[in-house]
Amino acid sequence: MRPTLHSQLAAVVTRKPVTAAPETSLREAVQTMAEEHVGSIVILEPESGRPLGIFTLRDLLYRVAAKDLDLDRMIMSVMSDSGLLMLNWRGTVYQAALMMARHGVHHVMVVDAADKLVGVVSQEDIYEMQSGGAKAISGAIRSSRDIDGLIAAAEDIHRLALRLISEGTGAEQLTQLISSLNDHLTVRIIELTRSEFDLPKVDWCWLSFGSEGRFEQTLSTDQDNGLMFAAGREATEAVRAAFLPFAQAVNRRLADCGFPLCKGNIMAGNPELCLSTDEWQDRFLDWMQSGNAQSLLNATIYFDFRQFYGAEYLADELRKWLLGQIAGASLFQRFMAATAIQTEPPIGLFRDFVFDKSDEFPHTVDLKASGSRLFVDAARVLALAAGVGETGTVERLRALAERGRLGRDDIGAVIDGFFFIQQLRLRLQQSATPAAMVNRIDPDSLNELDRLILKEAFRQAKKLQVRLHTDYRL
Repeated sequence: MRPTLHSQLAAVVTRKPVTAAPETSLREAVQTMAEEHVGSIVILEPESGRPLGIFTLRDLLYRVAAKDLDLDRMIMSVMSDSGLLMLNWRGTVYQAALMMARHGVHHVMVVDAADKLVGVVSQEDIYEMQSGGAKAISGAIRSSRDIDGLIAAAEDIHRLALRLISEGTGAEQLTQLISSLNDHLTVRIIELTRSEFDLPKVDWCWLSFGSEGRFEQTLSTDQDNGLMFAAGREATEAVRAAFLPFAQAVNRRLADCGFPLCKGNIMAGNPELCLSTDEWQDRFLDWMQSGNAQSLLNATIYFDFRQFYGAEYLADELRKWLLGQIAGASLFQRFMAATAIQTEPPIGLFRDFVFDKSDEFPHTVDLKASGSRLFVDAARVLALAAGVGETGTVERLRALAERGRLGRDDIGAVIDGFFFIQQLRLRLQQSATPAAMVNRIDPDSLNELDRLILKEAFRQAKKLQVRLHTDYRL
């Protein structure tokens, strides 16, 4: 099976890393790189096998050749260590790609539980997994120095996605690709905008929610984001006031690049979503204790948050705290489960399609509100209750199966059902006119096989809802 962006790094480390000891001469290290046909060599601590630094062809050019250094000096004197990034081999390719984008480096060290080097993943390795065109777009994003260059890159992402849809690219691969490129684009927007502001000297991070937080972006996606910062309660208002102009500028530039401003104002530039770590905890507690169905329904996308840029530990600590709170909140779990089953899949007792009462679009079903969202909502409840930290719907379902919370034999069909609906949504978004039809489909427009598969996909969503009925006695 070909690795995807959500594959573990262990699946893409295919060769033994090329390494050197700290006292190895520069001449010997370069000869080894030439013999092994690699562009980098990792310097290891001899006893532990832990990476100490990396030496690349770029270092050879700028640190050695440009300064006319002696090739007999030790490699440790010219290696790069400040940008040395490491991920556990259980981490995902996507995490490695985003880490490289955030830090502006081209390699990530893959290590085991003892921090011993297992392999190296480069940007080139990741590009090989992406469809044609992604490499050029990623390079254009990295080299952009202004918003005009990023607007052009955003248009290229959209054109690439349309082409891949027309070529029949699968929904999983396509949504991962769109999310990956959009992440790179957003990170670059934040970087460029950050350089224009004198931000507070505190740890902070940009958060994404909803489909962006779940790695499930399609062609029709607005902004859902927030900002979290570390500050004592006495300094919170001043720090927030300093961050808001920056956050609002990022929101405007994202809109310029094709991510519409959120109509519900779920954006970091909203003071209600530019919060300290304590305030975010208070906000989640308010949602969990509200007892109001509509309030909880509006808040569900926040439970899909992920850190996007900045101090990763802030989001990790918030997630750990949140999962601990949910574990003992049985009433909240039940309330969330009840909210997740409010919408029935649009199939009747005899498996015919059931249409809503839309006067504007009669004889259609909503593939988002009555389709993919059912999988998303059910997976969220089951995952949060089980202490699963993943945010993506499919990753949540797979993690639940790994823990024995869902049957391994059944989970494949559930995931296939979810991706089939996502595939139909992408096809609609490619050509839908008017725009309101981007998620609506007339089943009669499908061939007989696709109609049967769509009915089965809705049945798989119903299976998840039945599980919630059973678990929470609803």
